[in-house]
Amino acid sequence: MSSDNRVWSAYLKGFKAYLQLERSMSDNTVSAYLHDVEMLGEFIYAEQDNIGIGKIELKHLQSFIAHINELELTVNTQARVISGIKAFFKYLLLEDVVTNDPTALLEAPKLRRALPVHLSVGEIEQLFNAIDHSKPEGQRNRAMLETMYSCGLRVSELTNLKISNLYLDVDFVRVIGKGDKERLVPIGGEAVKQIKLYKDHVRTHLKSIKKGCEDILFLNRRGGQLSRVMVFMILKDLAEKSGLNKNIHPHTLRHSFATHLVEAGADLRAVQEMLGHKSITTTEIYTHLDRGYLRQTLEQYHPRFKNNAE
Repeated sequence: MSSDNRVWSAYLKGFKAYLQLERSMSDNTVSAYLHDVEMLGEFIYAEQDNIGIGKIELKHLQSFIAHINELELTVNTQARVISGIKAFFKYLLLEDVVTNDPTALLEAPKLRRALPVHLSVGEIEQLFNAIDHSKPEGQRNRAMLETMYSCGLRVSELTNLKISNLYLDVDFVRVIGKGDKERLVPIGGEAVKQIKLYKDHVRTHLKSIKKGCEDILFLNRRGGQLSRVMVFMILKDLAEKSGLNKNIHPHTLRHSFATHLVEAGADLRAVQEMLGHKSITTTEIYTHLDRGYLRQTLEQYHPRFKNNAE
């Protein structure tokens, strides 16, 4: 092994610690990033005369990306490789190993955004009907899920929802979204009803409420704030009980909220505002209605499709 290769190995050890301790990345991601950087090191050694790490420029990285493209790696894998390399050079900058970041202008391949799973209106009812209202947490869960679906909330927005931010007399809630940005979102009558039932008949009877959670709306049985994982587990359990054969998670209700609005003809800008999206392009993913729905619409309203269907 050359001295430069030993240098790469030393930096990889530090990079691994950086990913684990400072970035808190999963073991799988850490392993993938280390493998990606090792691939880059092998390429630099074989194809770029083993230039030092400090001499790597954008053109060298672009040649490496062209190389992995020739290996017929998937677009997703190529994007991950680039993420790994970017993280590596960020680490090198922090350690003052390099003075410039050659990945700053390195572009990742365009990824096709996968459409999140959404439920039909009937499936929403099926899911909610699986809630066991004989237990106190059943009423809480019903209020939570009605609120998520009614307002299109992110799970973090739900778990952080405060009683002082409820304006149920005028059917609005104040939501704290990403970047601590606030927005007012309308809330439906059924969600209002379920929240009031939960507050008056369940939450008020908790034996104690943990310090700092006095204003948090949805609490666990010990009077503490619900975790995101707990909401995920509640939904997973309900999905099994309801017999829905779909991978349901908290975002499913948010996506269903937006999809049902768009299907009903809601203005995309209004949906963007309610979801708290900074850019309209983020909201556009919710406009991708399934082909069956589109064909059904055409067969119902388009004269040529009517003729073909007859």
